Amino acid sequence: MNILAFESSCDETAASVVSVEDGAFEIKSNIVASQIETHRLYGGVVPEIASRAHTEAISRITYEALGEAGLSLSQVDLVAVTSNPGLIGALLVGVSFAKGIAASNNIPLVAVDHIKGHVAASYLGIGAEPPKPPFLALTVSGGHTAIYLVEDYTDYKMIGTTRDDAIGEAFDKIGRVIGIPYPAGRGFDELSREGFITAVGSEENFYSLYKKSDDYKDKELALPSPAISDDSLDFSFSGLKTAAINLLHKYEQSGREIPRARFAARYTYEAVEAVAKKISLALTKYPGYDLVLAGGVAANSHLRARLYEVCSAHAVRLITPPVSLCGDNAAMIAAAGYYEYMSGRRADSTLNASALDSIK
Repeated sequence: MNILAFESSCDETAASVVSVEDGAFEIKSNIVASQIETHRLYGGVVPEIASRAHTEAISRITYEALGEAGLSLSQVDLVAVTSNPGLIGALLVGVSFAKGIAASNNIPLVAVDHIKGHVAASYLGIGAEPPKPPFLALTVSGGHTAIYLVEDYTDYKMIGTTRDDAIGEAFDKIGRVIGIPYPAGRGFDELSREGFITAVGSEENFYSLYKKSDDYKDKELALPSPAISDDSLDFSFSGLKTAAINLLHKYEQSGREIPRARFAARYTYEAVEAVAKKISLALTKYPGYDLVLAGGVAANSHLRARLYEVCSAHAVRLITPPVSLCGDNAAMIAAAGYYEYMSGRRADSTLNASALDSIK
């Protein structure tokens, strides 16, 4: 089976061709037209600009994806498209284009939830043996921070979530304040590493040693944990973000320059440890379940390393896609679309986009 898939939920227009044989996936092409340089001018995604950019790019990258895969539309067996959640204008571009391709070429169409797509990146089998349900999934991105019980390939139940900001948003907004260009993920990761190593004086086990360092004990840099203090699996990143803003203002008002690397390390530590705490609790509630880490923030090296430790302590696997598949892409939508198709789900010309999450 050859699947042509589309992703346009935010600021990347993506098209991919993925083949499936006996349940094994092969990425034939995976084209992404990024809008990062455009939105960097504004410090974040501007929805109307994103929608226009999708319109300009989607036809071109479809031809590129088919050409790289060496296929024509007559050889495509299934069209998959992200239908929710995301920016409504951006989603509508992908959904409308996919409906047109499917209808005009008499190809079956399936709708894919963006979150399921991120988790499905782990099914592509790159770098690790794919997970098999049931398992737990943590999706972390600019718009989502949630823990899911994946009971089957298409059957998800949310068991924990953020009550306000997502972890990626928390990094992006504070990153902008301390001068890290949008998107702040990679820059924050590197600056934090510098702060951790400086604090402990070693490049070996720097993260695990950080809590014993003088920098961590420095009350002036103290920040709150985003982990909700109860038995739930929920987070709240707004308090961390607000406390960080207040701390930065305190330095500014006193005429002092914030120690950027030390601050970034403390901020990252609190964010990562909050996630580790709730994932440890989730693995206690669901013993023996492997964990899939997915989404743009899954590329964060400190989060990956810490969750590997947590999973090892619970004797389960941490499965995460390669960094190249953590961000928005269409190969992950193809993988999720395959399982939607195999479960008997189909879409037609009445398919509409939605900005809302469909997983409860």
